[in-house]
Amino acid sequence: MTITFNAYKAFLDRLGAGVQLVAVSKTKPAADILALYNMGQRDFGENYVQELLEKQRELPGDIRWHFIGHLQTNKVKLVAPFVHLIHGVDSLRLLKEIDRQAILKGRVVNVLLQVHIGREETKFGLDGGELDTLMQVWRDGVARGEFAGVQVRGLMGMASNTADKAVVREEFRGLKLMLDRYFPAGGILSMGMSADYVTAIEEGSNMVRIGSLLFGMRG
Repeated sequence: MTITFNAYKAFLDRLGAGVQLVAVSKTKPAADILALYNMGQRDFGENYVQELLEKQRELPGDIRWHFIGHLQTNKVKLVAPFVHLIHGVDSLRLLKEIDRQAILKGRVVNVLLQVHIGREETKFGLDGGELDTLMQVWRDGVARGEFAGVQVRGLMGMASNTADKAVVREEFRGLKLMLDRYFPAGGILSMGMSADYVTAIEEGSNMVRIGSLLFGMRG
């Protein structure tokens, strides 16, 4: 069940004006997304390319689609024509493919670099050294007139799945320090989900990815 209008507006008020809400709509039917769209929500996040393509064709054209899953390079061409923001870039190979496909489509695609801040080995993302290398390659390339089709706008990370809030806070705080280092003029910091968004915002997040609090638990 989708959140009520009054509850949705109250949730936006709790987030504050400086925090962008991405409604995570993976596995949810188009009708649920449309209900939230009709309340005023425009940013929606999907994890799977095929599901995203189906919903993008069916739903209003002014929705800003965020791809928040692990994107395979061979599927970049499918989302490049319309995606608003890709949250999970974790390799130079993927960044270059997004750039190539965006140029072919006559677009500039905004992306975030995904940093591995959690303890789980299964989560994707760059470590500190890999992030430093990728940012250097990106900046050097831009200085040479490369990467005309892609814009690195900030960082994304997922905290450990733990009830220990001190661990989660420390991980979020570390990611904010990375953002400040690489984007001193300001950038997007996508961190925080339904279970930990309050802590994420307290530690500097300006974009949260919320699913169950808006749509209810997935079946």
